[in-house]
Parts: sequence; C-alpha cells; structure tokens
Amino acid sequence: MITNAKTSNIHLDKKAVKALMRRSDRPGLIYLGCWLGLLAVTGTLVILSVGTWWMVPTLLVYSGFFAVSAYALSHECAHGTAFRTRWLNETVFWFTSLLYYEEPLHRRYSHASHHTHTWIEGEDNQMPYAPIPLTFLGWVEEILGLGLYWHQTKMFVLHSLGIFSDDVKRVTPESELPRMQRNTQICVAIYLGLAAISIWFGWLWPLWLIVIPRVLGGPIMNAFILMQHVEMAENQPNIVQSTRSFRTNWFFQFLYFNMNNHIEHHLYPTVPFHALPELSEALTDQLPEPDAGFLSTHWEVLKITIRRSLGRNDRSTKIRQAFSDDQAGDDNDRAMA
Repeated sequence: MITNAKTSNIHLDKKAVKALMRRSDRPGLIYLGCWLGLLAVTGTLVILSVGTWWMVPTLLVYSGFFAVSAYALSHECAHGTAFRTRWLNETVFWFTSLLYYEEPLHRRYSHASHHTHTWIEGEDNQMPYAPIPLTFLGWVEEILGLGLYWHQTKMFVLHSLGIFSDDVKRVTPESELPRMQRNTQICVAIYLGLAAISIWFGWLWPLWLIVIPRVLGGPIMNAFILMQHVEMAENQPNIVQSTRSFRTNWFFQFLYFNMNNHIEHHLYPTVPFHALPELSEALTDQLPEPDAGFLSTHWEVLKITIRRSLGRNDRSTKIRQAFSDDQAGDDNDRAMA
C-alpha cells in the first residue's frame, strides 16, 4: 500500500513544491556548526565536571543535545536534503549514522520503505518493535530503545558476514547488498578500533562523550521519534491519519531539525528541513491543527499507555489518535476541500 500526498488527498501547486524543494548547503552548514558548537561547550563542561556532582546535570544536557540531533541530522542526510553538495551530505550522513548506531545504507533503504509505506504493517521497516497500540510496558521498551539496540547489534554481526534477512532484502536492491556488507564491516572496524585504542591509551573521553551520551540521551531521542506516529492509524494510505505534527519551541525545533512538522515531511519528503515551516504554512488549510508541545504531547501518550494497560478508557481529548470512521470521514472532507 503506497502512502503519499496523492493518496492523502493533499494538493499543492507544483511550482510551489518545486521552489520548496530547492536544496542549499548554507542552512545545513549553519545547523551543523551550531550543533557542533553546542556539543563543544557542553562536552567541555562534562569533562571538567568528571568526579563531581556537577557531572550529572552536565552529562544529561549534553546527552540530549548529542542523541536527538545525531538522529535528526542522520535522518535528513538519509533523504539527501541536508546539503546540496553530495559529498558533504554523504560525509555527514556517515558520521551521524555511526553516532546513531546504524549502518548508513541500511538506514537509507529502510527509511525509504517507511516513507513509501508509512505505518503499513509488514511493509514499513521502521514500525515499533513493541506491539501497537502500545501498553505501558511497550512504551518503556520503545523509550529505552531495547528493541532497537538488539536489532541493530544483530544486524552489525549478520550483515558483516553477508547474512541478510528477508525484510532487508525486500527493501534493498540486490546489487547494493555487497556494498551494505562492506559498509557494515567498516562500521564494526571503527567501533572496535576506537574501543581498542581507548583501552590501550586509557582514554575515557569516548566513554563520556560518545557511548554514555548515546545511551543516556537515547530515551529523549526515542520520545521524539515515537511521537511521529504513535497512537495514529495503521494500514491505510492517508498520511494525515497515520502521522502526527506537533508544536514546540524554537530550541526543540533546532535540535529536531524541524521534524515536528512531520505530516508535512511525509507528504513531501524531498522538501529540505529548513523549508518545512514554510511548507507547513502553505498546507495549513488542508491539515489538522498540530498537537500540543513535545512535553505535553508525550505526557499524554504516557498516560494513554498506562490507562490502556489498566483496561481503562484510552481515548484522549488533548492529542490526535487513530481516527474513528466519522473522524476519518470529516478529515478526508477537509483535506479535499
């Protein structure tokens, strides 16, 4: 089942879309420079606070900045829209995918399946590892990233040996599998090499600035990712029903590369991150109101999963959930107006 703007009854002038699709190096370089600067400042505070109680807050802050934007920038580069210059896009893609803990080629092809078949069970390769709709235990599993860590570690081992699952073969051109194997071997060599060098020289900075922040910042990152589709409708072609956009402040928009405009991103995935606010404005009359901010939306999701686990009413009046037939009809009418 294909999912796109056409199957979602969303229409935008072709010239307007083409203008929004225009790529540029400048916004990506500004974002990259600001992010690396933010990491440099907070990372320095982490190193200076080692052995003191100040390390707890500084490490938490650094970890959030590290994990959320590593994911967001890797995601944007997977689309090829972070930078206009291809080698620059691919270099940053490799770097951020390593931080995110996924081989770049698999990241690109599995994410392509996510866009082509958004929230379609058996076709979307990026569905949650926990059963949906989520219970509280499923929410905990997704927030901690337990399924993700296990899945990616297993793939690093198997893909480096040239062993690919049916799901991977389904979304990856056969000609790309040898390249995926080589890439995986390079990733594993980098991880193991850095670990060996750190042990040999007694370096602790990779632990404080890479490993622990990826794990500690993972739940914050996963909370952002989870909100993209959690509680939305599965197995139907309308992206408006399967995907969530939400409001947030300018700083979270910066960390998340404007991906809070997530319906808009799925409708027109070739529009670069820096043009998403403009795309959102152009589609205002065709889309539902965005959900509340990051914290309030995710707090509501958590309460829903707890009520569901207790067998209580799991409906919400504060955020959008999977539509009833009447709601879906109303929304389709609005989208077609």
